[in-house]
Amino acid sequence: MTVPAPPARRRPTAVGRVLPLLLLVALLAPMTLLFVQTWRLTADDRDLASRERLGVEYLHALGPVTHALVDAQSAAVAARPADSAALTRAVEAAASVDTRIGAELRTQERWAGLRAKIEALGARGPADPEAALAAYGEATDLLLALHDKVRETSGLVRDPRSDSFFLQHASRDLPETVVATGRLADLAVLAARRPAADRNRTAVEIAALRVAVLTPAGDLVTDLRAAVDSSESADLGASVLTPLDTYQRAVEALAANSTPNGRDAVADQAQTTGARRDAQAAAEQLQPVILDELDALLAERLGDLDRGRWLTVAAGVLAVLLWAALGTLWLAAARRARQRAAQARRERDGAAGPPEDTPWPPTTEPRRLQPVGPAREPGAQWGPADAAR
Repeated sequence: MTVPAPPARRRPTAVGRVLPLLLLVALLAPMTLLFVQTWRLTADDRDLASRERLGVEYLHALGPVTHALVDAQSAAVAARPADSAALTRAVEAAASVDTRIGAELRTQERWAGLRAKIEALGARGPADPEAALAAYGEATDLLLALHDKVRETSGLVRDPRSDSFFLQHASRDLPETVVATGRLADLAVLAARRPAADRNRTAVEIAALRVAVLTPAGDLVTDLRAAVDSSESADLGASVLTPLDTYQRAVEALAANSTPNGRDAVADQAQTTGARRDAQAAAEQLQPVILDELDALLAERLGDLDRGRWLTVAAGVLAVLLWAALGTLWLAAARRARQRAAQARRERDGAAGPPEDTPWPPTTEPRRLQPVGPAREPGAQWGPADAAR
């Protein structure tokens, strides 16, 4: 009975051996690309949030400078002594902040010009109220330009979130309103000292400043109410709405009291000064609340980005471990396949026997000599012919 030979195992081709490795590489490549893109996007968002926090810190330092400079302007216009110590402290505090982060925010040149202007005002002390208002107006213009520079270079103007966007927009409206209310109140004081021939010019200037006060004040109220509505913080509404209502009423009172009652009449200086003082006090209360809430939102965003970054790293490590495990399994399978192939070759060579051209080993058993010729029967005699042979 013939036993059929077992089917020969097919040897894997080169494509079959390389294909698992190609699949592993194809799996690793998109995962690596996704990891790199996610890491870069997270890094960009972290850099933006970090710069925004630097901008908030700088704006914190500019707030006292703004209020102290407006107070010094009002004192100079009213010909009364100003609190120079408060302005000096505010300038020194802002200078230390500019020394630390001004290079990154590219504000050092603007701050140097503003500081030189403020120090010149303090040293010179214009005696003429009109000249004082003009000189302080130039300084406050430089200050507002520095506010805008900080917001621009820090990225606050490009903030993508709705709640933080409204807060940073309010941080722009507030110093503009503070400066405008100071100018409006001071111009109302100067209007009483100007000659009657300048009353028409004064009325036009007061009307323009009134618009300059009410417009940013209205924007500030709108932005803060939108920030409260869009924010998830329960403390924002309680900390913002009360001083905001006070500020809004003070600004409206200032706008109303700065209007002369008749052609030759002038505004009530006491009421105008009181309204300006109330508006500035509410602004001093609002400014840190706005910036603190904005900083808290940015800090929370940084925390979320850091957690996302660590999750990305963990996912990348897990993917590498998975890829390494698959590679190890593939190498083990390839090694077992080579071992099976070698064993199959050895079994096949053993079953085939020795090759046909291999000589058989010679025998070592001795053989007896046999006579040449036909064999003789046992017991036969030798004949003469045999003897002759």
